Amino acid sequence: MEFVATCPKGFEPLLAGELRALGAEGVRPLVGQVSFAGSLADAYRCCLWSRLASNVTLVLARIAAADADQLYAGLAAIPWEEHVAPGATMAVEARGANDRLRNTQFVALRSKDAVADRLLARRGARPLVNTDAPDVGIVVRLSRERATVGIDLTGEPLFHRGWEAAPTGLGRLAPRRADYAAALLEAGCWFRDVRHGSPVLVNLFCGTGGVAVEAAGQALDRAPGLLRVRWGFSRWAGHDAGAWDALAAEAADRAAAGAKNDVGLLLCDTRPGAEAATRRALRAAGVDADPRFVGAGELASAVGGGAPLVVADLAWPRPGDLAGEAEALSLFSAGVGAVAGHDGAGIVALSPDDAADAAAGGEPAEAIGVILGRDDATIRCYDPMSLSAEHPLVRLRGDAGSVPVLVGASDQFAARLAKVARLRARWAACEDVSCYRVYDADLPDYAVSIDLYRGSATPGRWLYVSEYAAPRDVDAGLARRRLLDVLAIAPRVLDVSPDDVHVRVRTRARGGSQYADGGREGRGVSARDERGASGRRGGRVELPRGARLVDEGGLTFEVNFSERLDCGLFLDHRETRSMVRELMKRAPGGSFLNLFAYTGTASCYAADGGAGLTTTVDLSKPSLDWARRNMERNGFVGRSHEFVQADVLQWVADRRHEHRYTWDLVFCDVPTFSNSNRMRASSWDVQRDHADLIISVSRLLSRGGCAIFSCNLRSFKPDVETLEKAGVGLTDITAKTIPEDFSRNPKIHHAYLVARREDGITPKELGI
Repeated sequence: MEFVATCPKGFEPLLAGELRALGAEGVRPLVGQVSFAGSLADAYRCCLWSRLASNVTLVLARIAAADADQLYAGLAAIPWEEHVAPGATMAVEARGANDRLRNTQFVALRSKDAVADRLLARRGARPLVNTDAPDVGIVVRLSRERATVGIDLTGEPLFHRGWEAAPTGLGRLAPRRADYAAALLEAGCWFRDVRHGSPVLVNLFCGTGGVAVEAAGQALDRAPGLLRVRWGFSRWAGHDAGAWDALAAEAADRAAAGAKNDVGLLLCDTRPGAEAATRRALRAAGVDADPRFVGAGELASAVGGGAPLVVADLAWPRPGDLAGEAEALSLFSAGVGAVAGHDGAGIVALSPDDAADAAAGGEPAEAIGVILGRDDATIRCYDPMSLSAEHPLVRLRGDAGSVPVLVGASDQFAARLAKVARLRARWAACEDVSCYRVYDADLPDYAVSIDLYRGSATPGRWLYVSEYAAPRDVDAGLARRRLLDVLAIAPRVLDVSPDDVHVRVRTRARGGSQYADGGREGRGVSARDERGASGRRGGRVELPRGARLVDEGGLTFEVNFSERLDCGLFLDHRETRSMVRELMKRAPGGSFLNLFAYTGTASCYAADGGAGLTTTVDLSKPSLDWARRNMERNGFVGRSHEFVQADVLQWVADRRHEHRYTWDLVFCDVPTFSNSNRMRASSWDVQRDHADLIISVSRLLSRGGCAIFSCNLRSFKPDVETLEKAGVGLTDITAKTIPEDFSRNPKIHHAYLVARREDGITPKELGI
């Protein structure tokens, strides 16, 4: 008999070797499948024992299928009465296409008609169709003008073992399919270790336990199909029950005997919940193995002088999750260092790219291309004897241990970060500041900024890491490795969970607005602001998905590191916001206008300073909703606090010409550039357009009123001459608005006091 075993792309050579080991003959790897020959018992054995195959199909015929008529005729000629028993249900699965048969649903329907018409002619009754759980599954696979027709012997795919965890509610522990876990073990020659007795597996990022279950099952001689209760051949008319019963009994006996075997499972995963999920999977699979979980710093001592197989899943971080990638590569580097130079050991990694090579310290001996979802990935096999046991390692101060890194010079970054972190922490404690910048490209080669945020209503610490784009003469690969080292070191130095590290990449290209909607609006969930049970800051305010609460200046603000482009609180304007509050205290009950308001933090400060009226204006509705929540959370509600969704430039122009609206204090923190299609003007450029805006803002000031104009274009130069001609006074107050934690980078923003010349207001008179 002829059979076809399907598999994921890239698995073909591995599956071919497995089938040969199971006694199959005439094994021939194809694309996405492996054909083989043998008896029905041989096919049953492959169904029961194969860890890599997805399905096994018995080939009945190859027929002409240039068009629908040829397909129908070829299928109708097959003696289906020998395969579909009376009363049995059936279903047809079609795969592939050709020039005239392009729709698989049509191919399946036409094939079903041919089978049903044949059975109707022979028996006088058409079979019932059950697409969910048919008694007989018929497979029609098109290739050019031919079709291969067969019986699906497996039914549900073989990689559904029966012990897997539900895919929901696992967060970063998204389960890896059992056949992918088995492929890693096959590529690492785990079968060889098992034959030699007392095999040891070192599994990095064990996740939900897929690799551990597969490895233990193979070591204990348990058939992967042992738990399956339904097979595709069970109600097929050609089923050989005697052959199957003998194979099932043999598998049960082997499992009973193999239960006495030894297997060592040394597991390491930095993600919360991994240990519990893995132990649960082992129990569900009926595997009697006691895994040992160790930390990254314990790997070398736990391995000792042994020769285990190291299997690492480095593909779990989602695309763009640089913090997760750094975490994965750092642990992989530690695992490689634990076995490098050990004769007989093995190293296998599932990786989305070649970044694993830098962590391993060498090229792979073999790289097998596979597909993960819709993305390319590789199974990379390394020879530990060709890798150096001396991997770059950064030793941290105190009890923080050490961190494997990709660049040896990263120890300088670690030392610098530790030093500035201690100084910043002391300063923050003295100033009662809970959210501040720790590091800002102190070392040119490590050009990142690192902001630390601490929670208010609930405890928590989060890092917000922003990378400055490297100059073009810097090797992109080296820059990326440095960034990954930063992301591995920073959470350890600053005592933050890797799960709470968030990364943004900055570019030097001009374009886009700092106020652009940077992500999805999450589904809101109710959360109680526990800052106080009484007073203005009590109550229930919506807290969207991914949002956290932090304190600044006695106020509570919502930040969001995962759902938006910016987190919602610009730390460099901490002093500016305090200035707004103090200015409002000088005009109690006065009016405040916040332009390009973003999340309305300045409006909160103004209201806290006694503003009787606040007007918050922004083009983005999500930002205004955020601003409204910030105001409500701090107790500022009512008609005296209005929120306006509008094109700020046009709105200011309209208010200026109406001559009916004035404000005592205006805060205008403008974007550098914007070309939103919702703006009436074609674009906004702060250097080109600032003078017109400042003049318009000055016309909205009440007598004796003032405005603060701010931008973050480093090369900004105000057009003083044009402003003076328009009777506008402009005073540079940047130095007074740069917080201590931004003192290394005083060009983070520019700030100016704006007033009418006729009012003659100076910063000194305002106490600035």
